[in-house]
Amino acid sequence: MSEQANAPLAQAPGTLLSGIRVLDLSRVLAGPWATQLLADQGACVLKIERAGSGDDTRSWGPPWWTADTSSYFTCANRGKTSLAADFKNPDHLRRLRELAHEADVLIENFKVGQLKAYGLDAETLQATHPSLIYCSITGFGQTGPRASEAGYDFALQGFTGLMSITGTPDGEPQKVGVAIIDLVTGVYAAQAICAALVARARTGRGAMLDCSLMDAGLSVMANQASGFLAAQRVPHAMGNAHPSIVPYQVYRAQDGFLALAVGNDGQFAAMAAAMGHAQWSRDARFESNPARVANRDVLNGMLEPLFASRPRSHWLALFAPAGVPCTPVQRVDEVFSDAQVLQRSQVVLHSDTQLRTLASPVVVNGVRGVHPRSPGPVGPLVTDVRDPWIESTQSL
Repeated sequence: MSEQANAPLAQAPGTLLSGIRVLDLSRVLAGPWATQLLADQGACVLKIERAGSGDDTRSWGPPWWTADTSSYFTCANRGKTSLAADFKNPDHLRRLRELAHEADVLIENFKVGQLKAYGLDAETLQATHPSLIYCSITGFGQTGPRASEAGYDFALQGFTGLMSITGTPDGEPQKVGVAIIDLVTGVYAAQAICAALVARARTGRGAMLDCSLMDAGLSVMANQASGFLAAQRVPHAMGNAHPSIVPYQVYRAQDGFLALAVGNDGQFAAMAAAMGHAQWSRDARFESNPARVANRDVLNGMLEPLFASRPRSHWLALFAPAGVPCTPVQRVDEVFSDAQVLQRSQVVLHSDTQLRTLASPVVVNGVRGVHPRSPGPVGPLVTDVRDPWIESTQSL
């Protein structure tokens, strides 16, 4: 991988949430993704893991980071202090309840009602700690006939309809290449926590946040959902084509694929002119986006052989000065060697372990939040650390 030379963005731990204490009882991806976002902005996050085995994702390999920790775990657990706990141990539970009462935020992803037996549910904790912001992430939400069911991203991609619109028209339903519903749920949870912190600053009261994979999965259906709700039109898989915009898909060039995203009539005119066919934008079949959607097959029949006749570099060189949105479809190794990616300084090298991770996607006042702490091993027992909040901060 190329080094990040002359990157203009400063990198430093975020400070927006400095002083906020987060007790993280979640595992796998949605909850840890949320707490990693909070850590990147300066929150102190204590991650509670199962004594012995730790977070489930530690064993989700290959690929591996260390002999007993997968690289999957490293994607969502930067910037946290891990402690181990056994929920069957009364001393551990007592200490967890103490930490919950010292926290500003508690986030968990146990099944609905499961933590009540341990005194770690929202109702019990907020009765004596009313300023606590309690965020529960579940598969289907706190209410409804499926509330008691476990939820996994893959299953929810199927349940929410996302799989039905992903893939080719004649192929089997396909999932998105990453656990997109988990990730979006984590982003929504972090946003809701920050909103609750703002409200608490005014009222002094905490909040109970009910975040579910199902609700988040439905939300990312976005225009596909609104198309059904507004027009009763059932969407279906279209490969890389867009149901409402043309041309807006992948095209094969001589040496690979291009992702072309022509979002308005001006861009189409610029594309047509750059390709040597300015007359297309004056053709009644193509002069407006609705016309192009109606004549999708005709237009693609003209575009596809033209794109295939030249390498990607030819089209990219034509489109860039014309303002036509078009990018190469890159492999992951190509992405991390790309000049734009290198210039934006999102890849960080952790000096404590020499691990590379992605830093926060948010740049605040010219500084990208980069928590210096690598994802760590399963930590000491929760009862063996005198004041983990203080020790976590001092260890930076």
